[in-house]
Amino acid sequence: MVPGLVSSIGIGRVRLYDADPASIRAFANTGIELVVGLPDRYLPKVATDAGEALAWVRSNIQPYLPETKIAFLTVSNEVLTSNNTALPTFLLPAMENLHSAIASLGLDRQIAVTATHSLAILADSYPPSTGAFRRDLLRLISPILAFHARTGSPFFVNAYPYFAYKNDPSGVALDYALLQPGAAPVADQVSEIRYSNLLHAQVDAIYHAIAAAGTTKGIEVTVSETGWPSAGDADEAGATTENAAKYNGNLMKLVAEGKGTPLMPKVPLRVYVFALFNENLKPGPTSERNYGLFKADGTPAYQLGFALDNSTISGGAAAAGGGDGYDSGGNTYGYNSISAAATVNFPAGTS
Repeated sequence: MVPGLVSSIGIGRVRLYDADPASIRAFANTGIELVVGLPDRYLPKVATDAGEALAWVRSNIQPYLPETKIAFLTVSNEVLTSNNTALPTFLLPAMENLHSAIASLGLDRQIAVTATHSLAILADSYPPSTGAFRRDLLRLISPILAFHARTGSPFFVNAYPYFAYKNDPSGVALDYALLQPGAAPVADQVSEIRYSNLLHAQVDAIYHAIAAAGTTKGIEVTVSETGWPSAGDADEAGATTENAAKYNGNLMKLVAEGKGTPLMPKVPLRVYVFALFNENLKPGPTSERNYGLFKADGTPAYQLGFALDNSTISGGAAAAGGGDGYDSGGNTYGYNSISAAATVNFPAGTS
């Protein structure tokens, strides 16, 4: 069912958080491009044993090609800011070993290796021009940036204007966070750039942080997660169906324009919407169970009010600089993209 749901709203890319065989096979011959994730539990073995990395790629990636389009392999999720302090040192070695494995199989021109990060890797993000990585993480991030510059792979970051609004509803204008056209712009007094929405400001803070770390060689920033909850607890400001529909609808329109951020206007912004489904068994506040565009039975969680016709989308081929740089093989920037929920609980009879 899922490829049909995805296509119905014009989504061209899907991010998976693991390498579930049934999920990957479901997208065979659909033209939908996948991001496949390496779960945290594999990180130590893959990082310390190149043979394990090669075996993982041979078992979890290679058998599905070329029928299923796999463009990215993400190594873990937000590991640098996770509670497991033992994992961060494994991240870069795992990325290196997986890239070497993919290259040894002749797949490095079509599959890029990256990792996803939380905005919490930043020490400063406002105004965007002051963007800088946390000092305690720089020793880990700097060589990761060098890896991206060398391989031409993008830097994935999870960016949520919702959290900024929730934490400071009196200081962050709702329309600015919702990407509403006509929202009052916010000026960066240092760069003199005016931002019409908070997502662009967050992404540009990452670009400034990359430059401040001394790496400016064409590293592209991709938003690997963003979204807005359609329900929340009493203390979760703005978590409503109406706001979720506005945010995700405005987001899709923004991506469909094929433009970049104010700082990087010539680099079309790729964005993955979180999430495809509501996660009814997920712990935590109510919002955590209500990011989906669809309910678990496949019915819409709300009316998005916007869908793309991929046949009419214009966009340039995705490419990034680097010595043995990644080449997307003609994947277009114009397609909207989605992050599937990390755990999807289908009711009986619909899986």
